[in-house]
Amino acid sequence: MNKFFKKIFFGESLIQIMFIAYFILVVFPFLWTLIGSFKTTSELFINPWGLPKTWLWHNYVDAWREAHIGAYFFNSIIITFLSVFFIVLISALASYVLARFEFPGRTFIYYLFISGLIFPIFLGLIPLFILLKNLHILDTRIGLLSAYIAYSLPFTIFFLTPFFKNLPYELHEAALMDGATEFQVFGRIMLPMAKPGLAMVGIFNFLGIWNEYVLALVIISKEELKTLPLGIANMYMVQHYQSNWGALFAGLIIVMLPILIVYMIFRKYLTEMVTAGALKG
Repeated sequence: MNKFFKKIFFGESLIQIMFIAYFILVVFPFLWTLIGSFKTTSELFINPWGLPKTWLWHNYVDAWREAHIGAYFFNSIIITFLSVFFIVLISALASYVLARFEFPGRTFIYYLFISGLIFPIFLGLIPLFILLKNLHILDTRIGLLSAYIAYSLPFTIFFLTPFFKNLPYELHEAALMDGATEFQVFGRIMLPMAKPGLAMVGIFNFLGIWNEYVLALVIISKEELKTLPLGIANMYMVQHYQSNWGALFAGLIIVMLPILIVYMIFRKYLTEMVTAGALKG
């Protein structure tokens, strides 16, 4: 009997139950939102758990055009992809140097970057607002882009530095002996080997920036520059008066789709990262 309970509560069965429960908690709200995006407002309140009588595809058209989700979506695409590109590029260069080269002040610079992890974002909102205003980039894409890059560097460098440090030094030395420069070693050898780690931080930063609300709320006030989180929040307030909840649900699905697409594209690298960590452990 004791062995049975140990197997149930401490073995694979408990892990499987936890994964099934987590799957239900994640998938069920998504499916409910997806089905609700094709309903009328009255159907959502009268029959919230059933299928719609008529699948209203125009809810997506209303969300995209009338609620300006299309413009918000375009802004989010620009800001998110540019932010992730520069975050990964700058962090990869900084992490590579901090991990592979000995120079005075290296440890201090590394911990200076890491100290950004303990700096609360809300504590820096007022100084950030004043700084961007003095630089005349407040309420601009460049201002929001700069803020996202600055706030994302500490975590990304913290993640990538050990990753670059664990790459084999033999390939580095062999390439230098063959006449390659440090930039060639970095670009042609180390970066391809670091693809799983770069994909991991890319996904983390993509998710964080795509769903970010506070910085965008403080920095952006122009309607034409607002990102999706600001647009969805505005749309939610409007629905209290217009009562078009189907369009709101459609807007939420539009927000979720890029996240699913990015995951499907980069899941191979995530699997490689997890497998490498398991083998190393």
